Amino acid sequence: METKPLRIDVDSVIRQRLPRHYRYIPKWLIRWIERTIHQDGLNKILQDMGDKKGVEAADIALRDLNVKYQAVGEDNIPNEGRFIFASNHPLGGLDGMALISLIGHRYGGDNIKFIVNDLLMAVKPLDNVFLPINKHGRQSRQSAQDIEEQYQSDRQMITFPAGLCSRKLKGGKIGDLEWKKFVITHAVSSQRDIIPVYFDGQNSKKFYRMARLRERLGIKLNIEMVMLPGEMFKSNGSTYKVHFGKPVKWQDLNAKDARNEASRLRDMVYELKQS
Repeated sequence: METKPLRIDVDSVIRQRLPRHYRYIPKWLIRWIERTIHQDGLNKILQDMGDKKGVEAADIALRDLNVKYQAVGEDNIPNEGRFIFASNHPLGGLDGMALISLIGHRYGGDNIKFIVNDLLMAVKPLDNVFLPINKHGRQSRQSAQDIEEQYQSDRQMITFPAGLCSRKLKGGKIGDLEWKKFVITHAVSSQRDIIPVYFDGQNSKKFYRMARLRERLGIKLNIEMVMLPGEMFKSNGSTYKVHFGKPVKWQDLNAKDARNEASRLRDMVYELKQS
């Protein structure tokens, strides 16, 4: 039986989620949301993906967006072993698909898992690669157990320890927010070495200005995230460098001081920018 391709329909989603208020929502606002998230462009990519999954789906998205990546320091990646690939998160979408493609082709598409916001499980072509974590509420016991099982498996784990994509920091530099300590605690508990990854890229100045304005207004909801699909399409024709560092031995990590160790790992990743 042929699988019906996933399709994004903002109008339908709003109608279903807000049935009592739908009639009062201006049509121009719905059209604006559709244009902002590039609904037609996203649906074209989803249509091209068809029934492809994981690495194949990521390859199709990169092809449609005319985006390429160039691995630097790939000889630092061992052919055998169990690793956590810990990367900065500059773009909010393309960086994830590029890592799925790059690492998936090296180890096999069935041998990778990517820790993501559980909301991304709606992206069905990639749900076989994604490993969801609840960032907006309590983690369920089953979800926590699934994550632990994957870390104990032989699959390669990919993660953005910052969670959110990069923002403009104090001093004007673009970079990740604080890296969460789980990258250290999971490395030690699962006895996995960590491979630092620096993804060389940035979003537009408009994205960072919107994020800063939202913070100044005291709005906690990351409303700038609605701009990320547009940022993805702006990358058309780009080639991104992906730098890999030497593995960090799990035995050298201090799980009792995981927060500082995560900060040290973050610094190591940004040092790869010079390589």
